Amino acid sequence: MRRRAIAVLLVVLAANAAAAAPASEEAVREIAAGLRCVVCQNLSVADSPSEMANQMRGIIRERLAAGQSPEQVVAYFVEKYGEWILLTPRPAGFNLLVWVVPFAATVAGLAGVVVLMRRWSRRSAAAPPATEVDPAVRERIRREMAELEP
Repeated sequence: MRRRAIAVLLVVLAANAAAAAPASEEAVREIAAGLRCVVCQNLSVADSPSEMANQMRGIIRERLAAGQSPEQVVAYFVEKYGEWILLTPRPAGFNLLVWVVPFAATVAGLAGVVVLMRRWSRRSAAAPPATEVDPAVRERIRREMAELEP
């Protein structure tokens, strides 16, 4: 009976050790690249040299080692800090504006350029033809030009 209990305990410990295998640094870096550093605010947790970012990378590593999925780890940080922590906002709700407005502004700008180009081309095509210069004015111009010559 004692041997069985020890064998079961060893099996449980081995399974626990396998489940708590260290998370790959690539997985940690991938998650950290999508999170904003709380201290730097313009850098991702993966790129930030701050101590807080280092602690956040440690939390990511611990949670992955505990068996959580990357989505669960990100959800933990969103729950703790809010949507602000995500470097790339989710395309849903009010955040959808961040994804739609740049494209809409580009389309509107291009449409404005097309309209202006058409107006300018029509305006130059509709310009009145050059009128003939009056003979008296032509003679006066010729005389004044002759006076200027040495």
